[in-house]
Amino acid sequence: MSIQLSELEVFVAAVDSGSFSAAGRRLELSPSAVSKLVSRLEDRLQARLFHRSSRALTLTEAGRVLYDEGQTIFAALRNAENAVLACSGEVSGTLRVHSMVTFAKYQLAPIVGEFLARHPKLRIEFHLTNEPVDFAEQRIDVSIQGGPLPDSSLVARRLLDSAWIICAAPSYLARHGTPQTPDDLARHNCLNFSQRTDWNAWPVLEHGEARTVAAEGNVGANQGDMLLQLARHGMGLVRLAEFHVGEDLRSGRLVRVLADYQPPAQEPLYLVYQGRKHLSPRVQAFLAFMGEKFPRDA
Repeated sequence: MSIQLSELEVFVAAVDSGSFSAAGRRLELSPSAVSKLVSRLEDRLQARLFHRSSRALTLTEAGRVLYDEGQTIFAALRNAENAVLACSGEVSGTLRVHSMVTFAKYQLAPIVGEFLARHPKLRIEFHLTNEPVDFAEQRIDVSIQGGPLPDSSLVARRLLDSAWIICAAPSYLARHGTPQTPDDLARHNCLNFSQRTDWNAWPVLEHGEARTVAAEGNVGANQGDMLLQLARHGMGLVRLAEFHVGEDLRSGRLVRVLADYQPPAQEPLYLVYQGRKHLSPRVQAFLAFMGEKFPRDA
């Protein structure tokens, strides 16, 4: 008995994707082909790997063991590939980048064409979510993330520091006036996140003391880009990262308010990746490119 690597790859993809159909889309196979390959693997091992139901795939104990070992195998293969590629120095293959949605849209999208023009043999796949990512399960090479980082074996390189800016459209300010002090926020419509209550207590610095203001309004959203669109249409005040609203501030679509009460603290963003050993040329190239585009002394 010997496990075929192609069967193991399909099995791992099915676990990561949550269904045979999703695994098929990822691997460019039909759901029936995925099912046949998994069944062939089960026959080869004489063990059931999934509890199958109409709603979901659930791993059996044997399936969990195989999945964990499969992750180790594919990690070793990636390390071997990276070590060999490092010898040639060729930037090729697929680079998988995880990022917050807004950073990808407003900061990565404008520059990714230049990066690919430098490395024509490279392909990039973006995985966009504001939630933490599992590097192994989703085969991520580099993650761009903010806030506190969990202790792990991952390497985090500081990319930039971004202030959070309170701003509004000129049309909103013309109708409702411009807040002059943090206490004025109580009389304004503040557009806020629906899923992160700590983001909805807006920090200010007044008379040298830091405090937060409860910013409330009649519209909430779980995605910053929706809040930005609402602010553009004059629905209220919004507090978003500078990298998110910078272009709107420069163009005049939005106007910064309460700048004198802006706390000095800024939220760091990091480039996160797995270890320094055997970094592939594509990861090295991306890290170098991001350092060029976001110099720390800028």
